[in-house]
This record gives sequence, C-alpha cells and structure tokens, in this order.
Amino acid sequence: MISSVAFSPDGRMLASGSHDDTTRLWDVQTGALLETLVGHTGNVYTVVYSPDGSTIASGSWDGTVCLWDSQTSELLETLRGHTRNVASAAFSPDGGTVLLWDLTKIQLQNGD
Repeated sequence: MISSVAFSPDGRMLASGSHDDTTRLWDVQTGALLETLVGHTGNVYTVVYSPDGSTIASGSWDGTVCLWDSQTSELLETLRGHTRNVASAAFSPDGGTVLLWDLTKIQLQNGD
C-alpha cells in the first residue's frame, strides 16, 4: 500500500512511500520505476522533496527520517530522536531544516 507521494520540484520524478518499508522513485513521463530506496524498518508514511529537489526526506513508523540524495539515491543521513511514528515531514522554504533538525549542523559526506 502506498502511504504518500510527492512530486519533485521540476515535476519529472515522483517519490512514493509504502507499507513495505521502502521509498520508490518514479519517472513521471514514462511511469517507470527508477529506484527503490531501502533504509527504514517500518512503513514509510511520508515523503517530501527539498525545495531545490536535491534531497528527499522519508518518515517512517520506525521513528526515523531518512535523507536521500535525489540524484544518486544514496542514503545521506538517518535522523533519530522520535520515540513514536513519523507520519509527516516538511522542509523549511530555504531547505535548511526538516522537522526539528537543523541541517546546517549535520555534516553530510559527499565522497570527496
């Protein structure tokens, strides 16, 4: 069962959150499945793109939010701290904050 869907800001991709603990990325024009993102241990109930489209946040019944690189599908960070389900997530308009975590204080590794 699909719980949540979100269009990328450019409208070319769609992210879906599912009860099989995954987030899937779809090509809007062709309907093709592009990638299955695995990182949660519970139903994924929310997915959202950052305003610039570079990051996808997925929230789960496992109490975590996963941040994904929307181009490479790499898991960038798993945000922990909730003691219950995460049913909704949102980025601030500048893309610097998701939920209550300040993303400027999280050091993401980019492989350089």
